[in-house]
Amino acid sequence: MAAAGAHRPGPLKQQNKAHKGGKHRGAASRRGAAGRVAAKAVPRRRRHQLARADRRHQALQLRRQRKEAVLAEKRNLGGKDGPPHLVAVVPLHGAVTVPNALRLLQSQDGATVRGGDDGGAAGFVLLCPRLKQRWRFVVAQAGDLHAVLDLAKVADSLLFLLDAVDGWDSAGEHCLSCLFAQGLPSFALAVPGGTDLPPKKRLDAKKKLAKAIEKRFPESKLFPLNAEQESSLLLRHLAAQRQRRLAFRARRAHLLAYAADFVPGPESPLVGTLKVSGFVRGQALSVNSLVHIVGHGDFQMSQVEAPPDPLSLNPRVVKGQKRSQDMDIQDDSLNGADEMEEDVKVLMKADASKQESLQSEVVPDPMEGEQTWPTDEELREAEASLKANRKVVKVPKGTSKYQAAWIVDEEEDAEEDDDEEEEDDEMDDMMEEAASQEEEGSEEEEELAEEECETMTVSECVRDEHYDEKMEEDEEQMLERYKQERMDEMFPDEVDTPRDVPARVRFQKYRGLKSFRTSPWDPKENLPRDYARIFQFQDFSRTRKHIFRQIEKEEAEGASVGWYVTLHICNVPASVMESFRDGRPLVLFTLLPHEQKVGDVAVLVSR
Repeated sequence: MAAAGAHRPGPLKQQNKAHKGGKHRGAASRRGAAGRVAAKAVPRRRRHQLARADRRHQALQLRRQRKEAVLAEKRNLGGKDGPPHLVAVVPLHGAVTVPNALRLLQSQDGATVRGGDDGGAAGFVLLCPRLKQRWRFVVAQAGDLHAVLDLAKVADSLLFLLDAVDGWDSAGEHCLSCLFAQGLPSFALAVPGGTDLPPKKRLDAKKKLAKAIEKRFPESKLFPLNAEQESSLLLRHLAAQRQRRLAFRARRAHLLAYAADFVPGPESPLVGTLKVSGFVRGQALSVNSLVHIVGHGDFQMSQVEAPPDPLSLNPRVVKGQKRSQDMDIQDDSLNGADEMEEDVKVLMKADASKQESLQSEVVPDPMEGEQTWPTDEELREAEASLKANRKVVKVPKGTSKYQAAWIVDEEEDAEEDDDEEEEDDEMDDMMEEAASQEEEGSEEEEELAEEECETMTVSECVRDEHYDEKMEEDEEQMLERYKQERMDEMFPDEVDTPRDVPARVRFQKYRGLKSFRTSPWDPKENLPRDYARIFQFQDFSRTRKHIFRQIEKEEAEGASVGWYVTLHICNVPASVMESFRDGRPLVLFTLLPHEQKVGDVAVLVSR
């Protein structure tokens, strides 16, 4: 029996070489290495990464800078160096008593109220030297949706007045929808009234109202407005809340007219210069830019003046502007022009070389298009054909050119009767005797006719036979056209090949494309004539970004934000001043470069 044991290889055991993938690698090795991504080179700026403590300090500094920017914005708004805090009061229910709410806002300790002391619809100005704040409250006319939207474009805050039971009615719901679509600035919700309700119903109404506003204004706080202390809390909230940024007004200088005056022009009293006074907001205002009066159009400015600030908290110190020290801050009217005094400083005047043009459309030149002008030979041939068609005929006196064209000449009759003479020879022989008897009388009649006739140059016209033939041709053409229209209506996507015209001639106006995607096509070919009035941008998006980048980086020359200025606007119709006197808000926006020009831009509006 053989002893069991493991096989031990001898010194002559075969040793196979290990497979090493070189440049002649097989498919298996290539599949194994597939999908691997080579390591990217680390950018130079990432090689010097900050330590953990340094990154923490950097984040803290950025957070502190943002916080300081927000605080500076809050301090400037309503302060002595910034424009007054503009608050638009918007009642959302017909049962809300606006005068009572405004009277509570005016009853502040140590505050000065100017204009609208009785709580009228025009609004009022509230100056609080103790708090170093100034507010301007403006109330739109009841039921005037456009006035509310215009005020919301320039207002720093909106004060919504709600009903204590229902909140808002159908008109208020429609107003809120329009405001959300336009862009809602910072807002506050106040509920005046409701004290006459029983305590239990008052609590139920408060819960119901809080549930209703949760859909429209999530995480918003309701402020009751029934006492002086509650109005103080509301004012403090308006001054401390963060302002929402609306891009369309943050990039443009705008103002709400505080006072206005109209100077009729020398040519017509209906058009003149409108002097509008107000506080600059948004961006610095340049006199060379165009100004858009909401609801009235675009205009140019001639100059910008700096009158004394009628709403200054400290009239002795006005930062940024050199103004007179002897103005009376107590005598002022909200809608008047009393603050436009003689001791004003002209900040800037318009420069014709830098001023924006009012041209909104390109004036096309009809002679610039390609056209075919007749040659000299064609002109000479046309004149010769006109002369050849004219002839001199003998007509009775008093005959018009139209009648002369229908008189048949004797020579033409002779030419037309040459073919008939052979057939009528026998008839002529029989009538010779009768003709000879009438020769004597006919000679006398011819002499009288020659005396009464005159010569006239007329053009050859179509005879009766040709006229009838043309009518038949017109009828055939109309019938053929009717058949063609019926065929086009029945088969709109089919075109028949005509029998009398070659297909290459019939379809020579059509273009054959190898590919709708890759074949060249001139986008400006066969455009409507109205497209010639549209301004063309080589790259609209790039132009837009370039202008916005300049606004953010560069400081525009002109009146700074917060200055009280007077704008001289040229060629304004008198209806603008009449609208301002009727109590409607006068809102002005400066336009960006090329903003008044008409262009064709494709946009996609999604909900």
